[in-house]
Amino acid sequence: MELIKSNYYQNQPKVVLILAHGAGAPADSPFMEELAGALDAEGIAAVRFEFPYMQKRREDGKKRPPDRQPRLLESFRSVVEQVRSEVGDACPVLIGGKSMGGRMASLLAAGKGGIDGVVCFGYPFHPPGRPDNWRIDHFPRIECPMLVVQGTRDPFGKPGEVNERQSELGSCQVVWLEGGNHDFQPLARQAETGQDLINEAARHVRQFIESLVRPDQ
Repeated sequence: MELIKSNYYQNQPKVVLILAHGAGAPADSPFMEELAGALDAEGIAAVRFEFPYMQKRREDGKKRPPDRQPRLLESFRSVVEQVRSEVGDACPVLIGGKSMGGRMASLLAAGKGGIDGVVCFGYPFHPPGRPDNWRIDHFPRIECPMLVVQGTRDPFGKPGEVNERQSELGSCQVVWLEGGNHDFQPLARQAETGQDLINEAARHVRQFIESLVRPDQ
């Protein structure tokens, strides 16, 4: 599977973050490009890939719904194995992604060892308008550290809703981007731009990784 590797990946990275895309946009969408660039600026080696249905869409231009969950997880697992074979066992490997991609990362971590951390951007805690359908049952089974970076206006999970279920989140840490929506776009009246919020998200990720990895690693 062809991977999109950031600049930091090329020179024996100290830690790697594998990123999966969301349900409707590819690995090189503007959001994913800007996020990868922001992570690179923070010294984080990011690797992006595409699920099979998105690869087919790239080949023929036809939009398709996401593959079924087992197929998505199989694809994600193969990328983890590929990256691990390239960087070696000494390099921490974290997994994550945007929306659906982050959810798949969390599900993979809940059922598989050897993952050093999970980072999700805009986690789909529940479908918009369906706060009765939460997608966090597997969180307590995730044994590695987990970070969710979420906009305060995200219809897939807002602060009040998420904070009420803190006891169900296991060891998951949630940080909030003020005014951000599901794609980290701020309110028009805010001084910050969407890129500013993505940069803030990348700083949170760096701090999260620094809490996991010793400086001498």
